[in-house]
Amino acid sequence: MVDYALLDRFEAQLVEELLRLTTSRMLLEGTLLSSEDIDYRWHELAPEYMVDATKEIAQYPTVAVAWAGYLGMAVANGWDKDWATTQKATYQSFYGADGFDDMDEHITRDILGLPLESDNAQWLEKTIRVCAQTAVSRIRHEGIEPQSPMAFHVFSRAVKTMYRIGAAIELKRLGYKFEKIGTSFEC
Repeated sequence: MVDYALLDRFEAQLVEELLRLTTSRMLLEGTLLSSEDIDYRWHELAPEYMVDATKEIAQYPTVAVAWAGYLGMAVANGWDKDWATTQKATYQSFYGADGFDDMDEHITRDILGLPLESDNAQWLEKTIRVCAQTAVSRIRHEGIEPQSPMAFHVFSRAVKTMYRIGAAIELKRLGYKFEKIGTSFEC
């Protein structure tokens, strides 16, 4: 049986913690920038991402979580630059030359346009790594039986959160921000 209350609490707390972390590292401003288009794209890409990521959990749990952040950045970048193409792009188009293994470098260099040796790319890499380590630590803190259905659900919420954090980081990098319009907020 899936405990949706636990999953919702886990996700909300993880979002809050990662927002604090990315804000302290000057990549966000305490707000999760988002777009329905970008969020919906996760639902299309998630099944294939989860196949790749679950293979990595045992040996590289941080990578399994972190690469979702890079995927979110790539989708947000495409949302800004060429949504017609990005919304139809295959999941594999986000792969690097070595497939899933170097997805982070491909997205950073080839999609975001940041030289891998640049200060910006290295700061981004460190931040995504710390966020992923935080997510993995929170998963372990839940004390859920490894390889159980509930463990899979918690993991899937963590990678979805990383995707959304990555997208928010890229939206902010591209100059987006929340602005008050009347009594509501829009991005």
